[in-house]
Amino acid sequence: MRRVVLIVSCAVLLVSAARAQAQEASPPPPVAPAAPSPSPEPTPPPPEPAAPAQAGPAASKVFNPDMAVIGNFTGAAGKNEVNPRPSLNLEEAEASFQAIVDPYARADFFLTFSNEEVGVEEGFITFTSLPSGFLLKAGKLKADFGKVNTLHSHILPWVDRPLVMTNLLGGDEGIADAGLSLSRLFPNPVLFLEATGEVYRGEVGDVFTAPRRQDVLLVGHLRAYRDLGESTNVEVGGSVARGGSAAGPGAHNLLYGADATLRWRPLRRAIYHRLLLRSELMWSRRESGAAEVAGTGFVPGQTLRAFGLYASGEYQFARRWFAGARYDTSERANEPDQRDRGGSFLLTYWPSEFSQIRAQARRTTYAEGSTANELLFQFLFSIGAHGAHPF
Repeated sequence: MRRVVLIVSCAVLLVSAARAQAQEASPPPPVAPAAPSPSPEPTPPPPEPAAPAQAGPAASKVFNPDMAVIGNFTGAAGKNEVNPRPSLNLEEAEASFQAIVDPYARADFFLTFSNEEVGVEEGFITFTSLPSGFLLKAGKLKADFGKVNTLHSHILPWVDRPLVMTNLLGGDEGIADAGLSLSRLFPNPVLFLEATGEVYRGEVGDVFTAPRRQDVLLVGHLRAYRDLGESTNVEVGGSVARGGSAAGPGAHNLLYGADATLRWRPLRRAIYHRLLLRSELMWSRRESGAAEVAGTGFVPGQTLRAFGLYASGEYQFARRWFAGARYDTSERANEPDQRDRGGSFLLTYWPSEFSQIRAQARRTTYAEGSTANELLFQFLFSIGAHGAHPF
């Protein structure tokens, strides 16, 4: 009997424990969700900042143009009684400022500092988005007459400039004046063709003068370029300039020019070898005034015709070394019966793309009978970002 009672009691305890475990394992009854509260009014997003007028790298240059300073230090040894150069001279320091003005134009300023002057070598705006593919420049420009007239001093492959520049174009600065330049490309399958027409105020040294407002200087240039292969190209051009003369109102001076350039640069050895051959021919026609022919044997009003040329070559024979030569011959614009001749040999070393060291052995025979034998040297150095020059 006791055994039965004990078994029943154990069974009751087991059932009670099982029920307690079942109650603990069962999930709690669901809680009724609370009534949703009213959502607040949406806050409008802040206004987006206005988009800049330009995007990309051009926009960053609106207030921070490309700036550079280029130094041109020269020296001379030897004797030259007709056109002497200083023994040592910081011939020029050029500061350049170049940037995009807006989506339709860019601006370029080149300021020059020398012992003789501080001025604007060039300063112009270029409108690049004109209809029909035209390109317009306005400001002070180097006239598009030939090749060497358009080059700044630090781009020249020589320490000096050819005699034809001094004798027919009025000096080392050449034709540079305030004016307008309009150019256009003419696409065709045969060659690259570009035509340029320019009008300037007309005051250019002793070459052109503008006693009246209508005595402007007109310049025209036609350039043709063609690839002869993957390593060789040729370029030829013709130029004309017509402006007022010191002979008096209604008189005019004329300049004609022809230029040719041959470039060779093998693609596989481009950093070690290249060849550049260049020549320019110029003709001058002036109507002489009393001041121009004083003491020369010519009479006022007489037409003076003069001719000059240079031919040069430059060859890169190693990665940083260049050798070159140049021949000059030119009559004098106001004294066509006087002719100067010269020859030069050059050696240039490029430590880097930011500096050059050049030596030039020059022999010049002047019309007066004097011969000058000189050794010229040059150090070119630059800092900052300087834009590419015309090809």
